[in-house]
Amino acid sequence: MEFLQDYALFLARVLTLVAAFAVVLGMIGGMTSRRRGRHREQLEVEPLNRRYEAMSRRIQRGPDARRSNLIQRLRERRQKRRGQDGEGRLPRLFVLDFDGDIRATAVDSLREEVSAIIASARRDDEVLLRLESPGGMVPGYGLAASQLARLREANIRLTIAVDRVAASGGYLMACVADRIIAAPFSIIGSIGVVGQLPNFHGLLKRHDIEFELHTAGAHKRDLTVFGENTDEGREHFRESLQAVHDLFRHHIGRYRPRMDVDRVATGEHWMGERALELGLVDDLGTSDDLLLERRERMELISLSWHQAPSFSRRLSVVAESLLARLRGPSQARM
Repeated sequence: MEFLQDYALFLARVLTLVAAFAVVLGMIGGMTSRRRGRHREQLEVEPLNRRYEAMSRRIQRGPDARRSNLIQRLRERRQKRRGQDGEGRLPRLFVLDFDGDIRATAVDSLREEVSAIIASARRDDEVLLRLESPGGMVPGYGLAASQLARLREANIRLTIAVDRVAASGGYLMACVADRIIAAPFSIIGSIGVVGQLPNFHGLLKRHDIEFELHTAGAHKRDLTVFGENTDEGREHFRESLQAVHDLFRHHIGRYRPRMDVDRVATGEHWMGERALELGLVDDLGTSDDLLLERRERMELISLSWHQAPSFSRRLSVVAESLLARLRGPSQARM
């Protein structure tokens, strides 16, 4: 018995030392990340015209092209650049990508990319956003839509291309665009709001486990995971969902006034061709079609902002995800 007690005490000491060591490492990592923070932030700029030109030359000349053609290609490229300088410079098409998850975490990069474009755009420049998102939490996608609205307020034409899916919160973003193009089999729509959570009150009650929840404010917590939910709480929760849905509808009506919002704001989704008939999108096609069509008359520039998350940021993301799962309905999803 004494051996077991000694062993348990030894194990507790080891665990305490390991935990303390992990905390120290975390603090060191946090300080190091703050020192190197400015090096992790980077705006990558890639000229896409050169990529298409290189592919075209590769196919036309074949694998047996002689090195003597290199000088001629360099001369052609130099002449083309000179023709684009000054007043004859081609307008630019800034190409962005948004791959949405449930929390719309890509909005952190989107806001930096939008700011960079607004700070440098000329009168005839445009933006193409390749959007893919099945939707997620309201605050994140609301912020993403607001970032795109900044482009419109700056009089920068915005086109959004949906190759696969822009549903719910994804369509909340898409409808801000001056023009929406969608692939024929892409998924569009799902204009609705949902909130759900499990309730373990019955299970706790069968095992004589009591749960107490104290709040200040009549509707601080409408529904709970472990407590007993009331009809009043359920009704207020439904009213909250309806308020978000009404805001969603108003947002769509503002940017697409010709569309019959009542017809499409049912939570349903449609394929690209049907979405075109309903006025959810403006044209059928892919982002690749648009880029190839614009490459002769515009300078295509791909922008992407990268920022590696710090140690503390990664911990906060994990904590927020756990809290979101426990809160359930406090974070409505679209």
